Amino acid sequence: MELIFQNAWLVPLFPFLASILLGLGLFFFPNSIKKFRRICSFISILFLSLAMLLSFHFFWQQITGSPIHRYLWSWVLYKNFVLEIGYLLDPLTSIMLVLVTTVAVMVMIYSDSYMFYDEGYIKFFCYLSLFTASMLGLVLSPNLIQVYIFWELVGMCSYLLIVFGLLDQVQLMRILGFYWITGSFDFQQLSKRFFELLSYNQINLVFATFCALFLFLGPIAKSAQFPLHIWLPDAMEGPTPISALIHAATMVAAGIFLIARMFPLFQMLPFVMSIISWTGAITALLGATIALAQKDLKKGLAYSTMSQLGYMMLALGIGSYKAGLFHLITHAYSKALLFLGSGSVIHSMEPIVGYHPNKSQNMIFMGGLRQYMPITAITFLFGTLSLCGIPPFACFWSKDEILVNSWVHFPILGSIFFYSWFNRFLYVSYIFFNF
Repeated sequence: MELIFQNAWLVPLFPFLASILLGLGLFFFPNSIKKFRRICSFISILFLSLAMLLSFHFFWQQITGSPIHRYLWSWVLYKNFVLEIGYLLDPLTSIMLVLVTTVAVMVMIYSDSYMFYDEGYIKFFCYLSLFTASMLGLVLSPNLIQVYIFWELVGMCSYLLIVFGLLDQVQLMRILGFYWITGSFDFQQLSKRFFELLSYNQINLVFATFCALFLFLGPIAKSAQFPLHIWLPDAMEGPTPISALIHAATMVAAGIFLIARMFPLFQMLPFVMSIISWTGAITALLGATIALAQKDLKKGLAYSTMSQLGYMMLALGIGSYKAGLFHLITHAYSKALLFLGSGSVIHSMEPIVGYHPNKSQNMIFMGGLRQYMPITAITFLFGTLSLCGIPPFACFWSKDEILVNSWVHFPILGSIFFYSWFNRFLYVSYIFFNF
C-alpha cells in the first residue's frame, strides 16, 4: 500500500506521457499520423483513465482513515536554503484529483466526436492532456513554488486551447513575501510558523496582511472574481468541451483550491477574510445579474460560473471551508453537464442558422428543440435543476449550507447570496425553457 502512495506522481505523469506521445507524433509524422486520429484520442483517454483509477484509490484511502502522505525531494541546496519538490496527499488533494480526472475523461470522450472533423483534432488532444497533467500537478503540489510553476503551466495550456492567456507575472513576488516572513514555502510549515510568529508578536501584521492580499489577487484573476472577471466570458470563443473542462471544473477552480490550501493562514488575518468574503459576494451578485441580459448561450453559462465561483469564495471568506469545497464539487459536475449540453445544441443549430457564434449560440433563434433532442433536453434539465438548487439534486445541499452559514455570519451577506441565487434561478430556467 505504501508503495502506491510513494508513486502518486504517476497521476499527472500518465496524461503528460499521452501529451508527449501525441506531440512527438505530430512533430515527426505530421501527415501520416492524421490517419490514426481515433488511436490518438484512445491513447489520451486510456492514460487519463489510469490516472482516474489511481485518484479513486487515493480518495478511498483518505475517506477510510488513511493518514496524510507527504513526500519531498531536495531540488536546490545552497547554504541554509533548501528548496524541495514533491507531492502532498490529503483529503483536499484526493477530492480534487477525482474531480479533475473524472470531468477530464468525460470531456475527452465527448470531444472525440465533437472535434472529429476539426483539422487540429490531434493537436487538441495533445494540449488537453498537457492541461490535465498541469492541473493535476498543481493539485498535488506541497509548496507555493510548485503551485506557481503549475499555475503558469495551466495558464499556458489555457492559451493554447482557447487562444487566450491570463498570465500572472507578479505572483512570484507575493510568494517570496511569505517566504521572507516565515522562511518556508511549504504549506504545512508556512501556516505553523506564521501562527508561532503571530503568537509571540514577532511579525509585522500590516506587511503580512498586504502579502496575503496580493497573493489573493492570483485567485481573483484565475477564478474570475470581481474586478478581474472579464476574461471568462471572452474565453467562450474556444471549443465547447474546453469551456466544460477549463471554465467549469478545473482552471477556474485553481483559485478556489489555493485559497482552500492556504485557509489556515488566511484564517489568522480577519481583515483578509473579510475582503475574500465581500469579493465573493459582489462577484456572485454581479455575475447573476449580468447573466440575465445575455443572449449568447455560452456567455450566459460563463457568467453563471462566475457567480457560482463567487459563492465558493464567499463561503471560504466566512470560514465555511467544507461548504465552499462541497459547492466546488457539486457545481463542477452540474456546470460541465450544462456546457456539454450546450455544445450538443450548438452543433444541432449550426446547419440550420449558420456556423457563426452570433447565430448558432444565440438563444433568440432557439426554441422547440425538446422534440428533436430529447436526450439532451433531459440531461440539460437535470443540470438546470441542480444549478437552481432544487432538492434532491446536488447543488441544493451545498448552496443551502452556504446560505445558512452566510446568514448566520452576517445577514447582509446572506441577503446578497439569496438575491443572486434568485437571479441565477431565473436565468438558468430561461435557458432550459428555450428548449
